[in-house]
Amino acid sequence: MAARGKTWFPAKRWGWGWGLPVTWQGWVVLAAYALLVAFGWRAFPLPRHVLAFLVWSAGITAGLVAVCYLKGAPPRWRWGGR
Repeated sequence: MAARGKTWFPAKRWGWGWGLPVTWQGWVVLAAYALLVAFGWRAFPLPRHVLAFLVWSAGITAGLVAVCYLKGAPPRWRWGGR
């Protein structure tokens, strides 16, 4: 269900979900996600703050999935066809 404009995240050929980004905006989102994971790793040192890190990771992952849903191809199961 891509919003107006070009799709940032194409559908995977096999399975459910999205593949790697195809626009610079998608790459920025993916890089920001990776930086936020790294920030969480530093901010919530394991094993002492494992719950905080898991909550942080779940939150930013939910944000990434939301962006993929809004700016990506409609998610559905695919069997390798075009």
